[in-house]
Amino acid sequence: MARFGDNLREGAEQKVVFITGRVHPGETPSSFVCQGIIDFLVSQHPIARVLREYLVFKIAPMLNPDGVYLGNYRCSLMGFDLNRHWLDPSPWVHPTLHGVKQLIVQMYNDPKTSLEFYIDIHAHSTMMNGFMYGNIFEDEERFQRQAIFPKLLCQNAEDFSYSSTSFNRDAVKAGTGRRFLGGLLDHTSYCYTLEVSFYSYIISGTTAAVPYTEEAYMKLGRNVARTFLDYYRLNPMVEKVAIPMPRLRLDAEPETSGEARRAGDTTNLAYKRCSTEDLINITVQ
Repeated sequence: MARFGDNLREGAEQKVVFITGRVHPGETPSSFVCQGIIDFLVSQHPIARVLREYLVFKIAPMLNPDGVYLGNYRCSLMGFDLNRHWLDPSPWVHPTLHGVKQLIVQMYNDPKTSLEFYIDIHAHSTMMNGFMYGNIFEDEERFQRQAIFPKLLCQNAEDFSYSSTSFNRDAVKAGTGRRFLGGLLDHTSYCYTLEVSFYSYIISGTTAAVPYTEEAYMKLGRNVARTFLDYYRLNPMVEKVAIPMPRLRLDAEPETSGEARRAGDTTNLAYKRCSTEDLINITVQ
């Protein structure tokens, strides 16, 4: 279990984002997506620094370590699909699930903690792109609010498809983390399954399939983390933590010919001022 966040202000309610991965050991792309989230959150990127200040991220990157070690595709050491046993996990048969569930229930019952998001990361063997599964609620307002995060993620990640995102209450999914926690937690919490294709993605407006790479999976993870900035409308706070590079002496700046400037040749512009705006507009690559 990894924890990221400096949200320790006295008297402040801790807003928690809980992320799990690799409950199905054969779904290796989920590990790369999770790694992308972790790498971004521990970085000194201005967005990451703001997220750590206002949110607490708790990440269990591998819920099925025994299955991964054994090379299983879906089941655990004992032969169980762990993502069907959230309702009543056994401390002996499903120890990782039991421990994570206890931690989540403990946070839910803590008045100083607000468990805002649960995201379980998977990989899909037949569909393209990244997409999400969400829950259906009788409360229409809650149902509509649940669609906000996937829509924002679609704006930030070219490989994420909102059109492939769906919300359901299939009976066969009753024992999954998304379904169980969606029923347990209150109306302020949102639970999703994040799926990513084993194969490739198609960018909107094109027809060519782009094969996924390890870096592409990690980039999706970085964009997932970045989307929380938009969701909580923390964008104005980035400017406060962005530290511009000091401006070097102007008299040391070499001259560049007019022709070179008109041609766009900036190789001789050795000393350029990096503004706060430049840092704010950094794209998560």
